[in-house]
Amino acid sequence: MTLSHTVENGVLAVTVHDEPGIAGRATLAADIAALVYVYRPASVVIILDESAAGDSTVSAVLRAQRTCRRLDVLMSVATHSAPARRMLEAKAASSGTRLVVHARIDTAIAAACATTV
Repeated sequence: MTLSHTVENGVLAVTVHDEPGIAGRATLAADIAALVYVYRPASVVIILDESAAGDSTVSAVLRAQRTCRRLDVLMSVATHSAPARRMLEAKAASSGTRLVVHARIDTAIAAACATTV
């Protein structure tokens, strides 16, 4: 699993490059949470590359979202993958939470910037 991050306009942008698999999803969620702790109170945009848009990544992102909620940190997701967007929205809704999922990275970062100003 490959993970990278940058700070763009005061927003933490975390990119997940690969699907972690079932064994790696807890590690991915923990890695994202560690970045959230370091950069809080910055808003977070999780960016999923096409090769990372699978069930395990979705599970890890939803775990990370719970951490962000506890810390009162705004989090959204951006992915070009329509199936991944649908899966994220459905699983978030079934757990009783709302997750904002964008198709474009620039839109996600701009929206996160707008909410922090």
